[in-house]
Amino acid sequence: MNISICLLSILVLLAQENQIDTSGVDALLPAAEVAAPVAPEDTKPFTTDAGGAKAKPAAKSAAGLSLTVLIHGGGVIGYTIILLSFISAALVIEHCLSIQRRNFAPRVFADEIQKLLQQGQFAPALQKCKEGNGILAQTLAESMPEFEFGWEAIEGKAEETMAEHANRYYRKIEYLNLIGNIAPMIGLLGTVVGMVIAFNQLSESEGYASAADLAGGIYIALVTTVQGLLVAIPALTAFSYFGNRIAALMSETAVAAEKCLTPIKKGLLKKK
Repeated sequence: MNISICLLSILVLLAQENQIDTSGVDALLPAAEVAAPVAPEDTKPFTTDAGGAKAKPAAKSAAGLSLTVLIHGGGVIGYTIILLSFISAALVIEHCLSIQRRNFAPRVFADEIQKLLQQGQFAPALQKCKEGNGILAQTLAESMPEFEFGWEAIEGKAEETMAEHANRYYRKIEYLNLIGNIAPMIGLLGTVVGMVIAFNQLSESEGYASAADLAGGIYIALVTTVQGLLVAIPALTAFSYFGNRIAALMSETAVAAEKCLTPIKKGLLKKK
């Protein structure tokens, strides 16, 4: 019994000594040494806000992508597409200057011819039509001499002449349609060439090509595709616009020619 009490007393004394020693060490350690370990710094660039807090990584600048880069990025194929764009622009300017009402059926000219024919002045009206340059003037100059063969001959000659002039204008704008269809095909050729370059790099590296190795070919593929579409879309839009414009002006010309020839028609019907 006494031995048990002595052992318990010794254990209590040892525990008290250990507690004192531990607290003493904790008291002597500085607060900085007990702090949590510092996390490794991130190597990615960060931006900071007004309070100094970390924000998302800074985005890469896109200043390197410009119109000059897009022009020269397609190589020989890209230069071919750019040449088509200049041709398309020249055609659009020419069509804007030529496909106008004054070259089809000027209202002043139509009123003058109609007035002369109503007054029975056939010869002055015919001479004025021969001196004119528009489609209406040429149509009347070709059809009016057919009055000896009746109204059907006059009408048939007028329709034939207008159809010939309309086809001539439609053939002019057909080049825009051609460019609008060829440009995307050339761009597709550049796409295929770019992919061939990319896969060739992949083949030479035995399947271990990096993104930088493949980027050149893929860049050519995308740039030529963009160039082809940028040329084709305006060209096809202009082709559709000028086609509708020609159809509208030819319709006005047909109406004006019929009004001008009405006095001749009435005169021929009276003779019958």
